[in-house]
Amino acid sequence: MEMKDFSTPTKITWCPGCGNFTILTAVKQAMADYVNSGKSKPENIVMASGIGCHGKISDYIKVNSYYSLHGRVPPPMMGIKVANQRLKVIGFAGDGDAYDEGISHLVHAARRNLDVTFIVHDNQVFALTTQQATPTTPIGFKTKSTPKGSFEHPMNPLHVMLACGATFVGRGFSGSLPHLRSLFLKAINHRGFAFIDVMQDSRVFNPFAELVKPRVYDLNETGHDVKDFQAAWEKAKDMGEKIPIGVFYQVEKETYEKQLLGDRVLSEEKPLASVKQVLNEFL
Repeated sequence: MEMKDFSTPTKITWCPGCGNFTILTAVKQAMADYVNSGKSKPENIVMASGIGCHGKISDYIKVNSYYSLHGRVPPPMMGIKVANQRLKVIGFAGDGDAYDEGISHLVHAARRNLDVTFIVHDNQVFALTTQQATPTTPIGFKTKSTPKGSFEHPMNPLHVMLACGATFVGRGFSGSLPHLRSLFLKAINHRGFAFIDVMQDSRVFNPFAELVKPRVYDLNETGHDVKDFQAAWEKAKDMGEKIPIGVFYQVEKETYEKQLLGDRVLSEEKPLASVKQVLNEFL
């Protein structure tokens, strides 16, 4: 398969130059790579997205998809994966969607080690509603909700996911397409909860790409040990003159659905009762 095989005729309505375009291209390339490796068929890939500019990505990729409520991307991902362990489930969220409204869902999906890939489009603002502060908005940044500049210390998403037990923790940058494609493929191939925070600028509401691009470097080209939790924690702090991107942490642990179901695939089992029969039990 080729990247174009995952394209849809839906008109893309993101702002010109937005980092979302790079994420879209990279994930379609990674999906094609994954299918061509023989590990899945296109019909066995399922996407879930939330509310925000990122959410439109479900309209732009030709696979089965599910639009969730604001911040509620992980619950349907969990339902899909538990119902059919054979599916490859990939979720997309924004920094407001994932780290504000949806933080509790994200925390529990990570600690359970649900076998899914979770990609966050992190532009540090609520862009769809034309620029309000999110949990990752930097100190001093002026938005419509912080006209004098944000004074709240921004969240470090990688630290949160490391602390919650995610078995794959990575950071990407929308200004580096080849690296992002490779990073997405590594996450999709990982067995367990794979998390990637993508630094993705918004040309209209937070155009930081040109400031970040000279500072990023590939952490995995420096001899970093992805199994070293403490090293991953320390590198996740670096957001100054040099910003590491890549896989910070990756280990293997048993997944939630495997522990829950063993080798059972619920979607292939004969229904034990009709929906009407189940509902009647509650009358």
